Amino acid sequence: MHVISTNIGQAVSFTWNGKEEKTGIFKYPVPEAIQLQKEDVSQDTIIDRVHHGGTNKACYLFSSLHYPHWKKEYPDLKWDWGMFGENLTVEGLDETLVRVGNIYRIGTAMVQVTQPREPCYKLGVRFNDQGILKKFIEYGRPGTYVRILEEGWVEKGDRLELVEASGNELTVAQFYRLLYLKEKPQDILALFMENPSVPQYKKDRLRKYLRV
Repeated sequence: MHVISTNIGQAVSFTWNGKEEKTGIFKYPVPEAIQLQKEDVSQDTIIDRVHHGGTNKACYLFSSLHYPHWKKEYPDLKWDWGMFGENLTVEGLDETLVRVGNIYRIGTAMVQVTQPREPCYKLGVRFNDQGILKKFIEYGRPGTYVRILEEGWVEKGDRLELVEASGNELTVAQFYRLLYLKEKPQDILALFMENPSVPQYKKDRLRKYLRV
């Protein structure tokens, strides 16, 4: 896996339910390295810090593998890297293989996989189609957020070097699927609850589905 684009966003205004709002989801490639900090990416825009940024969502990675699929879905859009609001577009990132808790060295930063991205209406604003939320969930390849273990700089071409594989087998794709299934597979749910890298508030949300 390696970084093929570093992306930064500026605040963009839009009207939602009759009110003017702002979003930082409109991210575009930048030629320089970006700095991964403990709670965000330097110079990036985060409007809603309740749902974005912070320790467990400091930086968002999305795979270039999925771009062809979405280009077919939305051929009339002006495409570039960063379309999904990702700070790092990564070639070779496969959510079915990447484990929650894996630790990677990227450039001079060290990061740990924490959780998949859950789409909200602002992704629909970016694609000019709220129908993408359902499509995004069904497609099942959401990219991943990471926490920053060591702050540092990342630039185009940097490889994701696996420093430590999680001892828990839960993958990003399994985590994502678990969130939306009405019937939660108990074996996957057990991995989820036992994984030390899954944010506690996510465990609290799904604890009710455990069968005693």
